[in-house]
Amino acid sequence: MTLEAFLISTGLVAIAEIGDKTQLLALLLAARFRKPWPIIGGIFVATLANHALAAGLGAVAAAWLQGPWMRWILGGLFLAFAAWALIPDRLDDDEAPTRRDGASIFWTTTVAFFFVEMGDKTQVATAALGAQFQNVLLVTAGTTAGMMLANAPVVLLGEAAAGRLPLKLIRGLAAGSFALIGLWILVFG
Repeated sequence: MTLEAFLISTGLVAIAEIGDKTQLLALLLAARFRKPWPIIGGIFVATLANHALAAGLGAVAAAWLQGPWMRWILGGLFLAFAAWALIPDRLDDDEAPTRRDGASIFWTTTVAFFFVEMGDKTQVATAALGAQFQNVLLVTAGTTAGMMLANAPVVLLGEAAAGRLPLKLIRGLAAGSFALIGLWILVFG
């Protein structure tokens, strides 16, 4: 049963994360900061904290996330991320990346991932898995492993291609995606 909790949690989240908004955020951060290891570390810490909370709350978290006020918070957060994605941070396609401290990149990633993951399908899945297996440690370890399997390659590939990526286009696509998700949540939530 313990191996089953870990493996099912890992596989389910790795599959659910493919094409998810947090992968888009991982690519955006990799292209913007071009320092993969603080980004990967931030993803790990944010996922560990977020999924430990979700697994611990279990079925209670799933019921809590269905409140109408949560729809407004999540929709507003996505619209805020859309606006944030448009800010070029003094990094244009033809500029060299601005120097950033690894610690600030780590904390930017940690905070962004923690909040973007709120109410996400992988967080809700983690809550359900926590309720099903009643093993917070193994479910959290499994879902965190699944997130890392899905997002670390995106960060590494995004960082490697950042010099050749059209950053204005990426910012526009990211902003549009976040805005559409935010509007979808607000209208159809």
